[in-house]
Amino acid sequence: MGYGLTSKQLVNLVGGCAQAKTVTAGQALWTLNGMRTVPTTVVGVAAVKARDAVEVVTGRAAFLASPDLLLATPYGWVTARDAAGLPVAWTPARKLCRERLTITSGYAFGYFVGALCADGTVGKNYISLIVNEEDFASRFAAATTACTGLPARLESVTRPSGYLQRDVPGFRVRVVSSYLSDLVRQYVGGDPHHMRQYFPRVVLRDSETFAGFMDGYVDGDGCEVRLPSGGRVVVSANVPFLREWAAIIGARFTPSKVRGRASRLYISDRWASRGTFVPEQHPLHLHESTWVQVREVRPRPSLGAKPFTFFSYRLDPHPGFLVNGHLVRQSW
Repeated sequence: MGYGLTSKQLVNLVGGCAQAKTVTAGQALWTLNGMRTVPTTVVGVAAVKARDAVEVVTGRAAFLASPDLLLATPYGWVTARDAAGLPVAWTPARKLCRERLTITSGYAFGYFVGALCADGTVGKNYISLIVNEEDFASRFAAATTACTGLPARLESVTRPSGYLQRDVPGFRVRVVSSYLSDLVRQYVGGDPHHMRQYFPRVVLRDSETFAGFMDGYVDGDGCEVRLPSGGRVVVSANVPFLREWAAIIGARFTPSKVRGRASRLYISDRWASRGTFVPEQHPLHLHESTWVQVREVRPRPSLGAKPFTFFSYRLDPHPGFLVNGHLVRQSW
């Protein structure tokens, strides 16, 4: 077994951080399985004394380990001594203890995403919808709970109206969850601002989910059309968003030529018969893994007569674990 971590180096236990020397068999460590964080169980601990260590400094943190410790890179596992300049797998350590949600696909999920894209706010650790219509807020709250399992309740609020020059009553649905807010950002391409968000192709999983998305968006920024053929119209100044939507339903779309004026997309009641909708499979869960650059690997020899004590672990079912959010494992 290769050397591991110095005795006082913090590792990411499920439930909090702990020094490497305090980890015991039966405890669970966080690791990365693909793009997701999952627990792995310690089944054995070993300690070895040695005189040489390295300090791995990345764009996010630094940690002290044996030169033989392996780091996960896009090119495979690389020893810490050879990792300078390479990207390594990382996840935010501060977010490891938050609740992970199981998202349920279907009409409610589509409605939730559509309403947020039209009229919602995505904060750092919350999502919110403030509207004038109580029925719309109630439908959004019910859809949020149905697809995320989180409680969502209506609150009566007031907000200023620039048109009326006074406060008007409204209704707010606010759910605090950094996991959910990160997830919505992922669905819309990273930036949830209504002018910069991408079309959330995750709603194309099936026709039921897509129908929910369109209903949610129309309730926020659309209306019924009073024509014999029926249909609905949605309004947005985000032209790429509407253009992508139009291609999915086989609709003609002409952006507004007036600078600063919103564009309109007509949704026919017979859009499904055109055969332009093609289901796509996109992950519902959050991508929790990314890459950070190793800026420097500094030699750290022991001082004086006392060597380092390195601790290593046998783990099941995954051999790797997280140190300050970085994915590592021992060499065998």
